[in-house]
Amino acid sequence: MQLETILNHVEKFKSFVYKSSRLVKTGSTAEIEVDIVERSNGQIYCSGCGCAADRCYDRLPVRRYSYIPILGIAVSFLYAARRVNCRTCGVRVELLPWSDGKHPMTTSYRWFLSKWAQRLSWSEVSSIYCTSWNSVYRSVQMAVEWGLKHREMKGIRSIGVDEIQWKRGHKYLTLAYQIDAGMKRLLWVGQDRTEQSLTGFFEMLGRRKSRGIRFVSSDMWQAYLTVVKQWAPKAVHVLDRFHIMKKFGEAIDNVRSEESRELKKDGYEPILKHTRWCLLKRPDNLTTNQVTKLEELLKYNLRSVRAYLMRDDFQQFWESRTVESAGVFLDDWCTRTMKSRLEPMKKIAKTIRRHRDLILNWFEAEGKISSGSVEGFNNKAKLTMRKAYGFRTPKAIEIALFHTLGNLPEPISNHRFC
Repeated sequence: MQLETILNHVEKFKSFVYKSSRLVKTGSTAEIEVDIVERSNGQIYCSGCGCAADRCYDRLPVRRYSYIPILGIAVSFLYAARRVNCRTCGVRVELLPWSDGKHPMTTSYRWFLSKWAQRLSWSEVSSIYCTSWNSVYRSVQMAVEWGLKHREMKGIRSIGVDEIQWKRGHKYLTLAYQIDAGMKRLLWVGQDRTEQSLTGFFEMLGRRKSRGIRFVSSDMWQAYLTVVKQWAPKAVHVLDRFHIMKKFGEAIDNVRSEESRELKKDGYEPILKHTRWCLLKRPDNLTTNQVTKLEELLKYNLRSVRAYLMRDDFQQFWESRTVESAGVFLDDWCTRTMKSRLEPMKKIAKTIRRHRDLILNWFEAEGKISSGSVEGFNNKAKLTMRKAYGFRTPKAIEIALFHTLGNLPEPISNHRFC
């Protein structure tokens, strides 16, 4: 079977034909060159408007277009493009079905690189296929732009909003995810974590679709709370359980650090040394040594122990059966905590009182949205940014995130290996 027959099966062009192919060796490297010519009865189209052109104006020199490697051997298409006389656009280069304008890579090869860039780091893809980082980036950019243009934005009922740090110096990105049961994907990437960042998402979605959102999951960042209330007033806004309990961990760690310094200053035994994770980790995740250390620690009347027990007591809140009983427990816990002398814990109690209604929404949305999906997406987002290292601009990070997390559609190809 000749190579031209295989190419006609996987990459057939209506008005063009593969004329011949040859293996060209240069030193220790080899490349397959494939000549392409136009059909004698084929229609010629303008690359500007896409309409059929009247006649050929002249012909450009032969150009080379990189194609998907075959058996580890580089493949290039060779074709001398024609310029056409278009009634609308004037003299323009003809439309080539295998490439966009003067791009030196075929569209199929760019889609091929973009698929591998979802699995490997961009630098690894460029190294394996002997191309540049920029070529891989442009391929991913093409795939993302096509996917964003053709994606469906219907049926969005539950969204999760969070921010991740993409660069040192408090450089954040606001991410909006769809977290419905049948569809989980990245919807929006905005710079910073301001009201304007999230407003851009709702403006893109539109007023009508925004009001159709039923559930929103986010942390306690005031900018997000304000924008969600403005654009999705009928949605049940749920404060993420993970972020609430994260504040408890930060408070316990602050109490432990301060108390440890005081004990060391007063000359007492460093009993709090190496106990950080004993107090912060869930009991199920403790190692044998940490369990023993925690049991020892609970025998002492320390502020760190009291803070730990307060957090352990608050865990009962998530086991409440009704919204009413949860509200009673929340009020009682806040009252008892405000009587303690632990300022970090009192600060949490004030925060809980300030966001009481939003926290209780967790029970109304129980089983309907999973806020854990947002944290899972954030972990994948951080991994994606590491895989795309070498590009440190917000636009490049946005493209990488959409490529991996956007669940974007792809065009139907002539052939798919399976």
